Amino acid sequence: MIEWNSLGFNYIKTNTMVCSHYKDGQWGPVESRTDDNITISALSASLHYGVECFEGLKAFKCKDGKIRIFRPDENAKRLIRSATYLGIAAPSEEMFVEMVKQVVLENADFIPPHDTGASLYIRPTLIGVGPQLGVKPSVEAFFMIMVAPVGAYAGGIDSPVKAVIAREYDRAAHKGSGSYKVGGNYAASLFAGLEAKRAGYPGVLYLDPKEHKYIDEFSSSNFFGIKDNTYITPDSHTVLPSITNKSLEQVAKDLGYKTERRPIPVEELATFEEVGECGTAVVITPVNQVDDKPSIEGAEFNAVYKYAKECGPVSRKLYNTLVGIQRGEIEDTHNWCVVL
Repeated sequence: MIEWNSLGFNYIKTNTMVCSHYKDGQWGPVESRTDDNITISALSASLHYGVECFEGLKAFKCKDGKIRIFRPDENAKRLIRSATYLGIAAPSEEMFVEMVKQVVLENADFIPPHDTGASLYIRPTLIGVGPQLGVKPSVEAFFMIMVAPVGAYAGGIDSPVKAVIAREYDRAAHKGSGSYKVGGNYAASLFAGLEAKRAGYPGVLYLDPKEHKYIDEFSSSNFFGIKDNTYITPDSHTVLPSITNKSLEQVAKDLGYKTERRPIPVEELATFEEVGECGTAVVITPVNQVDDKPSIEGAEFNAVYKYAKECGPVSRKLYNTLVGIQRGEIEDTHNWCVVL
């Protein structure tokens, strides 16, 4: 029996996963499997050279009894972009969306009830498979979509976090893979994340890898700041183009706020009224303090930027509106949701 109100962001075995194998220049049939273990060659490029990319999106059980999946077409486009960067085959947008719908319906009894605030997390993953020794794109690929019921990933709208700037580390190289959703970017953030947790920081904020003058993003979510009735987020080719961030920008415009996507000097942190992380898993996690230090675990500070201890009013309004659309409580004027 699942305790819906105590869900964290952990894996729970569900009914099925769906998958398809790309081989000999074409995608095979979509399979539904009850076993979430897979068998691939030990010489697959995904294991040796990081030839893999993935996505994350959610499905919601709504008050009207319907199931809504939030913007799967955008995830499909982003996966195709990542796969193109890796040089491997990707499912079409139509194939991606249909497989997402299939896996959600097959696991509908694992979608948390509407009144819990939880959701069904959907993890599409594309990996290069087939034996090879050379450093090159895979000619075979395996696409799979798994799901699990989840609560909040970390923090949450009612749990502001403290973050530290990771001046010693870069999440991605200048002109590298930072804007693609590939596993290597997340691997690159793990060590700094462990150091930050030891030092008492749940959040890690990265600067641009070229000059270390501008804000890039957090370990697994985008950065935004609020000031002068304006939603401001970085413009950087090393930042992952977050679908949640893109949606929040549009929501901000709909609510009458201005929006800016531009380079943000780190010193501008002193001028923001609100600061937050945003992404699929968290939607919005407010940040109540950012410490700029020469080293994460060091005792010296370059600067300390403090914000309200509770979620700010603009962030709260943006969150409530976006979540309301996702859960069918607010009119979906942009047709973002696929309704089942």
